[in-house]
Amino acid sequence: MAALATAKRGDDREAGVRTVRAGWACAALGAALLVALVASVCLGSTSVEPGEVWSAVLRGVTGREPAPGTQDLIVWRLRVPRALLAALVGAGLGLVGTATQALVRNPLGDPYLLGVSSGASLGAVAAIVLGASAGGALGLGLSAAAFAGALLSFALVWTFARRAGDFSPLRLVLAGVGIGQFLSGFTHYLVLQAGDEQQTHGALFWMMGSLGGAQWDTLTLPAVAVLLGLAALLARSRALNAMLMGDETAASLGVDVGRLRRELFVVTSLLTGVLVAVSGAIGFVGLMVPHACRMVVGGDHRRLLPVAALFGALLLVVVDLLARTALPDQELPVGVVTALIGAPTLLYLLDRRLERS
Repeated sequence: MAALATAKRGDDREAGVRTVRAGWACAALGAALLVALVASVCLGSTSVEPGEVWSAVLRGVTGREPAPGTQDLIVWRLRVPRALLAALVGAGLGLVGTATQALVRNPLGDPYLLGVSSGASLGAVAAIVLGASAGGALGLGLSAAAFAGALLSFALVWTFARRAGDFSPLRLVLAGVGIGQFLSGFTHYLVLQAGDEQQTHGALFWMMGSLGGAQWDTLTLPAVAVLLGLAALLARSRALNAMLMGDETAASLGVDVGRLRRELFVVTSLLTGVLVAVSGAIGFVGLMVPHACRMVVGGDHRRLLPVAALFGALLLVVVDLLARTALPDQELPVGVVTALIGAPTLLYLLDRRLERS
């Protein structure tokens, strides 16, 4: 009994340390995110001083007349919406990656790697090419089509990966890559059927991830989706913790595993669909962010989810800034930059799992 009490005190002390660490991590990430947002607005083909940025933002928020010249236009109408969209998409991808890894009990879980983003891209491109994307300024039709594609691809990957009754990393990755490539083939075919060279080029660029189309009226839907997604996942954080120990253990702790899995399917697919509809398919963010955050705050989803959202937002704001400024007079697709960072991360994680097995 004394040993059990000592062990419990040790666990409580460790949990308290990780909670304090999570609080400091959120504060540090929030400050770094603010700095990154300001830098993203200041830097570009035309540099703007930080003081002028804050003045332009203040005029925009209060509805006053913009200052003469083009700087207010660049800051308020172009760069600020883009920076905020990058933060929202990054936060959403961090949340989706964290939830997906808990759902499949696999550290290689990621909406891009598992083909979910490919399904969302197929739905969105089909809506555009077939003329079914009319949904008003919020793009509800496009998001609904992307959600349907994400849900379909997730269900296919799940079915193929579990044919032998359990999840192995290799089977899950192969199923995701195979189905993702299959759906990407259909997506490229639809793009080629568009018949407009400029539209085809734009769609291909969007499929590799782009935040160039950010406008103020495109921020509402992803903002609402990310906030609701965070709330929904936090409400299920204890159940997510239980799922990491296996279905039987989670069920013995009172978790309705089947219902929880269906709910996570819907939440992750809906969030992925909304994000792909506004930014295209941006890979590897959902893979890298949860791993980095677990090193700091541990695996408890009550602490992990907020930190993952903040770190994902910070990461994508920085990546978007690099994509815009790395080459003179040329903008790289955001997905290209995340792939250059994420592919080595994936190889490292695969190598670690093979060593353990």
